[in-house]
Order: sequence, then C-alpha cells, then structure tokens
Amino acid sequence: MATLRFEALKKLDERVKVHVEIPTPNISQFFGENVFGIEQMRATLAPAVFKKVSNAIKNHEKIDEATADAVASAAKSWALAKGATHFTHWFQPLTGGTAEKHDSFFDALAGIERFKGSELVQQEPDASSFPSGGIRSTFEARGYTAWDPTSPMFLYGRTLSIPTVFVSYTGETLDAKSPLLKALKAVDTAATQVCQLFDKDIQHVVASLGSEQEYFVVDKSLYMARPDLVMAGRSVFGHSPARGQQLEDHYFGTIPSRVYDFMREFEIECWKLGIPVRTRHNEVAPSQFEVAPLFEEVNVANDHNQLMLDVMSRVGEKHSLKILFHEKPFAGVNGSGKHNNWSLITDTGVNLYAPSSSARDNLLFLTFFITTIKAVHEHADLLRASIATPGNDFRLGANEAPPAIVSVFIGAQMTAVLDELEKKGNVKIEKGDNMYMKLGIDQIPEIILDATDRNRTSPFAFTGNKFEFRAVGSSDNCATPMTVLNLIVADQLLLFYEEVSNMIDKGEEKRIAIVNVLRKYIKESKNIRFEGDGYSEEWVKEAEKRKLNNIKNMPRALDAYLTKKSVELFEKHAVLSHKEVEARNEIRLEGYIKRVQIEARVIGDLAMNHIVPTAINYQSKLINNANGLKGLGVDNKNVVQTIKEISEHIDTIKQNVRAMIEERKRINKMTDTHKRAIAYCDDVKEKYFEMIREAVDDLELLVDDEDWPLVKYREMLFLR
Repeated sequence: MATLRFEALKKLDERVKVHVEIPTPNISQFFGENVFGIEQMRATLAPAVFKKVSNAIKNHEKIDEATADAVASAAKSWALAKGATHFTHWFQPLTGGTAEKHDSFFDALAGIERFKGSELVQQEPDASSFPSGGIRSTFEARGYTAWDPTSPMFLYGRTLSIPTVFVSYTGETLDAKSPLLKALKAVDTAATQVCQLFDKDIQHVVASLGSEQEYFVVDKSLYMARPDLVMAGRSVFGHSPARGQQLEDHYFGTIPSRVYDFMREFEIECWKLGIPVRTRHNEVAPSQFEVAPLFEEVNVANDHNQLMLDVMSRVGEKHSLKILFHEKPFAGVNGSGKHNNWSLITDTGVNLYAPSSSARDNLLFLTFFITTIKAVHEHADLLRASIATPGNDFRLGANEAPPAIVSVFIGAQMTAVLDELEKKGNVKIEKGDNMYMKLGIDQIPEIILDATDRNRTSPFAFTGNKFEFRAVGSSDNCATPMTVLNLIVADQLLLFYEEVSNMIDKGEEKRIAIVNVLRKYIKESKNIRFEGDGYSEEWVKEAEKRKLNNIKNMPRALDAYLTKKSVELFEKHAVLSHKEVEARNEIRLEGYIKRVQIEARVIGDLAMNHIVPTAINYQSKLINNANGLKGLGVDNKNVVQTIKEISEHIDTIKQNVRAMIEERKRINKMTDTHKRAIAYCDDVKEKYFEMIREAVDDLELLVDDEDWPLVKYREMLFLR
C-alpha cells in the first residue's frame, strides 16, 4: 500500500495537459446544439403537429399516436444527421442516479434505420433489479418507461436520450421524476387559483429551480490509492493536515490550471446539451469547487443536474481527475451541498417572490411569501426527511452546512414587515438609498427591495426574490426535496384560498380577507422563523422550546414520511399512494443499511489489513531501536513510550473492529427494516466508526511517513 501511495504521487508529475478547444468563443452559436427541444420541433414538425405537442407540454395533455409518430420521425432524422446510432429511454430509478438501456435505430431484418412513435412513447426495461420497496417481487420483472415531453430529448455521445418516467407493471411509480411531475402540477393548479384572486390573466404558474452544485476534485491516481473513496465515496480515515481551510484563502481564489481546463471542457459539453451553466468558482475547502446554472423549470432543471453530474464525471476521467459528489468526503473541512434556489413564476412573467413597486403585486408577493413560511412550519419534519441521505448525516450542522433543525430565515427588513402586519401598527423603516416598494396597506411600512442578508446556517432562507433550500446534499437528486417543497406549498395555497373564499362568501372585502388570513398565518408560523446562528447551543435549546425537532440521522428523519398527516398529504394531491410512500421509505432505509454496511466493511478491511500490519511493522523497527539504545546505555524511554502508544492504538482498533463485526452479525438477524436501520445507525456507525478512526488517525502521526499506506489528506486536498 505504501508503494501504491508513492506511485500515485509520482504520477502527478507525469500528467500531460489536456488540450481543450472551445468550438467558438460565441457560446450562443453552439448552445443546445445536441438538444431536440421546442425550437428543433418547431423547425422540423408540421405546424399542426407542433401545436399539438406544444399544447400537450403546456397543458399536461396526452400526445396521440399520430403526433408521436411524427415526433419520432423528426427526432430520428435529426439524431442520425448528427451521427447517432442508438436511442435510449433515460430515467431516474430509486437508486439515486440515472439509468438507460440502448437500442439501435438499425433494423437488421428490414435493412433500414427505424424509430416508431410507439418506441418513443414507451419502452420496457427489466424492473426486477431496481429497488421497488416490496411493490414487486424479484420474479415480477416487467416495468415501463414513458416519454416525458416536458423535458427535451438530447444527444449524448451517439445516443438519442429520451427523458422518461418509470413505473411498475401494476402502475406504481418506481422513479424520482413521476412524483415530481405530479407535485409540479399540484402547485401550478393551487398557485394559479390564488393568483387569480389578484389577476385573472394568469393561467399557469411554473416552479423554477437553480441548483448550486458543490463538489471535490481529486487526482485519479490518488483516488485509486484510497480504497475508501473508491468503495464508499468518502475517506473513513485521515488525520487533518496542518493547513486546511482555516486561512480562508481558497474560497473564490484563482482556479487551479488543471481544474480550470476540466471546468472549461465540461462547461462546453453542458452548453451543447442545453444546460445553462453560468457560475464557476473555488468553494471553501481546499480542492472544493462549485458550478451553478441559470434558473429553469424545476423538472428540466433537475434533469439537467442529473445529466451534468454524469458529464462532469466523464470529462473528469479525460483529465485524470475524480469528481467527488459525496456530502462529506473529507472530515474537518466544508462539506458539499446542492443549494436549491426555488421560486414560482407566472405565465405573465411575474416572479411571485419578488417585491415590486405595485401595491397589488406586493400583496400578491406577501401572500406567497407568508403562505410558503406557513407551509414549511406545518411540514418541517417532512421537509427535513426529503433531504435525509447517509452522506448528509455527516454534513448537516458542520463546517458551514445548515443544522438539522428546519428553520426559515427572512432577514431584518422582512421580519419588520411581518411583525408590523401582525400587529397592525405603524413602524417606519429608515430609508437610505435603496428602492422601496409600496403595499397600499396603511399599516405596512415600505419594503426595501432585496434587503435581506444571507444566513449560511439557515436551512431555508429568503434571499430577496426566491427561497434557498440550503440543506439539500450534493449527491442528492433534487427531485425528492422539490417534490416535497412544491407539494407542501401547493397544499397550503389551497387552504389559503379556501379560507379567503369563505370570508368573501360571508361578505368580507377581498383585500381585507386576504390580509386577515395572512396575519393569522404569521402568528401561527412564527416559531419556524429564526435569524441567528444555527450552530449555537442557544438555538438548539430555543428550538426545543419552540417544539422544532432536531433529527440528526436519516433513519429517524424518514419517519416523517409515514405519519398520517404526510400520507394524507401525498394522497390528497395524487402525488404518491400510501403503498408508494411506504415502498419508498423501505427503499431508502435499505439503502442506508447497505451504505453503513459497506463503510463498516471498508473500515474493517483498511484497519485490520493495512493499518494494523503497518503499525506493527513500524513498532518492530522501534523495538529494535529501543534495544539498541539500551545496549549502548542510552536512555530509550521516549522510544518505549511511542511503542506503548502504538500498542494501545492497535489494541483499540482490533477490539472495536471485532466488536463492530459481532454487532453487525446481531443486527443482520433483525427482520424489521426500520429497526435494523436504527441499529446500524446507533450501534455500528455512531458507536464504532469515530472510535476506530481516532485510533487510526493517531497512528498516522506516529508511524513513519515512508511506511504509511494511505494517501494523506494533505496530498489529496493540495496536490493536483
């Protein structure tokens, strides 16, 4: 292993710069060239056919067989002209990633390239090996993928990729996209209904998303010399280097040249695929970076994020780099998130979370602003459950990640506005040089536009014209938290509309009815609002007083999905059935168990087969040295002390690894998945992982650097 480590380090000096050539400096000339979307369909389909497709996308209508045939023919011609040989239904099973099965356009029997509408609309991948949570038995293999026309087809390599949903033979959803689409439809319906209290011209509301993707970059050779990174995606051992992120010099610093070349190439590939990547920069931790796109409709934005992860990994391989999306690949430094910037946009172009100079629009803004806070308050535990992953357990509440306590940050100015609205008082906000908006409600002070600070410790923060869900983990599929967020907001908007309508029916003037409901919501949801330091012990105590839960691990967080309140919510809006909710929980618990099992095995293997033998060999050298010193009459007590320290650490490792193995054997006999997941969390991960790690990391400081088998943190984080 030590030899492998130094061979990996040697390869760093042998790296050859990868030439990156941009097709043209004018990105607009090649942006989306590998996308068969609305504009390509407009150019290739007959006007009547295009109108049917366009209406189907806009109004959630089905596409008939003749229209599907026309679209398939046009897509085939376009793809073949670009060198495509295959097509695939690209879908998002409940594994956390994407899946695809490629079929050739070439029909050998007919001797021609062929692609029918029926092949575009539906395919049948084998569903037996994908997680189903008990919905389907292993021998029940049939499943279907169905075309999602709201997300554009794209050419990836030489394959035409068709975004699809994935369902079982019996109709239950087996993917991340299906419930997301249903939740987006629910929020469209509910938000449009509320908007029409203010503006009858609004016919649709679209949820938009911009996801800030954080990631680490490690040289491929160093990565391959770390079995834990290969098998678990994170380093289970590794002593913190003398220099980490404490100098705060990496954030927004000059991008290292090798990483810069990688960034340029993956951005080019993303642009060709219509992914609107815009921002790139160094993140807080050494070797950590971020890419952020422009806002898009949530479904498309999520598809693009999933595709971008694949593009980044493939381009990284070309540059001999490994891209790490785990939330906490390195202990002691900043973890990686995927901040979900979310808002609602009307078909008339109004951002419902952006204050303006119009009194009517500002009351509309306050309606959506306050109702969203109320929704988060009512379903905080479900929102927490939506971002529960094994990796996020290591990240939440540490090194600039938000805590596990769900709270909403709105800033001083909006706090003053809501407080004043609640009290019906007259508080004057000092003006200054900023733009102001007027509400047309006497008791509400003027609002300074974009007057919020940004709170790094807030899981859910208002940032001036959108909400930023900061708690989402970097490896997560945005579809899961976006399904929950859009669903809870849709439900609260419907409840708001019902309350206002009831007041109007009783003779209340519409504007007064709206304000009265908003005042009630402000009072009822005040506990979820928090402006301070989410890391402080004071907040933990205060949150407990407010009856806000602090659920720190995934198995317990997932309980929120199975409450009567949550199940009824999913069923009410036809997003997931009770059976589907239970199945997904079972899948996620099983996934948690398997990941902890893998990490436990990796820890045991590295500790017993690599670290302990290395420590014993080095100890033998010290024993020879101690005996030699003694024979010369030289004081050897310091060497003996080191020998004893090494022995203590070896004993700690051996005892705890053996105990951990026995504990796993006991837990594996449990039949209840939830109890097994809790036991793996409490009795394996929490009890043994850190204890074994501490002993190994202490040995790293004692054993000769020339003998240490694992690539060290200083090498992975600072050598590129």
